[in-house]
Amino acid sequence: MKFKDLLRILEETRGGTPKIVKRLVSQLQRKGMDVGQANAVARSTLHKSGVLKAGSDELTAKGEHRTRLGASGRAIDREATKQGKDPSRFVYSKKTNRATLKRN
Repeated sequence: MKFKDLLRILEETRGGTPKIVKRLVSQLQRKGMDVGQANAVARSTLHKSGVLKAGSDELTAKGEHRTRLGASGRAIDREATKQGKDPSRFVYSKKTNRATLKRN
């Protein structure tokens, strides 16, 4: 097991900030928000979507599932749901954080 994996497990057991929250905060900061505003918007958005339990940083069952999917899985799931197609028909672009249909 790598150090990075051990650190992630330690953070999860100590009640650290979930990875999905950290990722959304960093995305909002890259778009120009300051740290405080990015944290508030990220948590509010994740509470509304049912990823975090109300008033805490604790993940719901949906939140745990979305976190396990990772960025690529979430992007593919979003696009597959939107287009009503099978997720296996999509490919993920790390550069754009988007999923697109595979070329035949």
